[in-house]
Amino acid sequence: MLKNLHLEEGGLVSVVNAALPVASFARFQPQSTDFLDISNPKAVLENALRDFACLTVGDIIAINYNERIYELKVLETKPKDAVTIIECDMSVDFAPPVGYQPTDSASSSKQSDKDLHKIEEDHIEIPSVVQGFQAFSGTGYRLDGKNKQDKTDETDNGQSLGQLKERERGVPNYNYQPGSLTFFRNLKQITAEKIEEPVFKPFSGTGHQLKSRKK
Repeated sequence: MLKNLHLEEGGLVSVVNAALPVASFARFQPQSTDFLDISNPKAVLENALRDFACLTVGDIIAINYNERIYELKVLETKPKDAVTIIECDMSVDFAPPVGYQPTDSASSSKQSDKDLHKIEEDHIEIPSVVQGFQAFSGTGYRLDGKNKQDKTDETDNGQSLGQLKERERGVPNYNYQPGSLTFFRNLKQITAEKIEEPVFKPFSGTGHQLKSRKK
């Protein structure tokens, strides 16, 4: 209090009675970045303001927490520049501490994401041959001794379907959403021509006699 009133011990003080409105809002600015080490600053400030009766814009109040002194400057009060805080419901806000330099976290995170994406693109390689065991990957032989003729279908770019499948294997789905299942179905085309089924006709066969007729 002596510091706020710019007094020394033994000085004279002239007191005038004044009626102050009840506070509804107050904004404080910590005078040191050490205030950021407090985990719940609003609870600490609420407990410290119980020792004060009023607040005035421009005052610097000191609070004792964990055997350390933290100074807070009153930047703004509502509804007026001088308010009483006895039995009031007041909203509290904090301004950045003196000497605080905010880091551009948004731009740094975007840059890091861009660099990470670039690194992933540089290291993505589609394997041309699948490593590991492959069933029926050997050559075939015919019983008549002739050479086996391989029939492979080719795509538009000249690659066989087997090579294309080998390239597709092992490539992860980057659009996969956790918790979702996707089922792939190969739809068969229904032919327009209807196959006529044979109609059953009773007694349509040939007849045989057990005994030949006498002439």
